[in-house]
Amino acid sequence: MADGAKNQAGSSQARTGQARIPKEPAEPASETQAVQLGELSDLLGYVLKRAQLKVFEDFLSCVAPLQLTPAQFSVLLLLDNNPGRNQTEIANTLGILRPNFVSLLDSLESRGLCTRVRSPHDRRSHILVLTEKGRGVLARAKKLVVSKHESRLNELLGSDGRETLLSMLTKIAREF
Repeated sequence: MADGAKNQAGSSQARTGQARIPKEPAEPASETQAVQLGELSDLLGYVLKRAQLKVFEDFLSCVAPLQLTPAQFSVLLLLDNNPGRNQTEIANTLGILRPNFVSLLDSLESRGLCTRVRSPHDRRSHILVLTEKGRGVLARAKKLVVSKHESRLNELLGSDGRETLLSMLTKIAREF
């Protein structure tokens, strides 16, 4: 390529921003300086995810003696409130993909908290049954969740704030 052509290509790259070299920051950030979130702090999805992580972290610490995840707790609750339902119904209700749900059930079943029974109406389907041990673990988990986890959230938000947040999140989940 001739020098003139190179210069022309170089100047067109500079105009389009393709070959820009990023500027060095005036001063490097210190390790103690907080990372600036910029627009992230105004993005609802980002803030919801950060809040979810904090809530899950607190939930896990509350039920640590029982070694339950939020998803496992949710499955046990649904099985207790909906006897005779099959795997697909429970997984769909919770929005859990089939391969992940099978793994989750394997874990609960290996701990003796639930069992799968072939459906009398559809041999390809399994009905999920909460065992006596599962009922006992669920009862203890509910007490821990209500007395520790939910009470901390209620204290943080206040009763009006809790109801407002619950209503808004329910609306997003239902209508979005």
